[in-house]
Amino acid sequence: MAKIVLGKRPESFKRKVSFPMLDGTTGVIHCEFFYRTKSEFGQLVDEIAEAAAIPASGSPGTISDILGNAVRKNGDYLLKIVKAWDLEDVEVNAENATRFADEIPGGATAIFDAYREGCVEGKLGN
Repeated sequence: MAKIVLGKRPESFKRKVSFPMLDGTTGVIHCEFFYRTKSEFGQLVDEIAEAAAIPASGSPGTISDILGNAVRKNGDYLLKIVKAWDLEDVEVNAENATRFADEIPGGATAIFDAYREGCVEGKLGN
């Protein structure tokens, strides 16, 4: 059994994330996530929600604008939580995170869910 020591936080944690692909297969990506405590995760989600808010005086724009903005925000979120992943010849950076969120939205959602489970519930996940 592992000895529990408070105050000795890990730098990161790893998860294998599985998700359905459009072709009916199952996609798998191994992610190393930045560690956050439960309260730090809450602060991160608050920051993301605030950044995504539409000003009361403004219109959200066209569907293209709305979806494009969502893809960019999802890419930003991936950058804040993913330290490393095992995508072949694809480093974690702003361009690739946004591209992943755009091309494989179900994968991005599965990564977000795995990260939330790790930070909030302390679960191993899938």
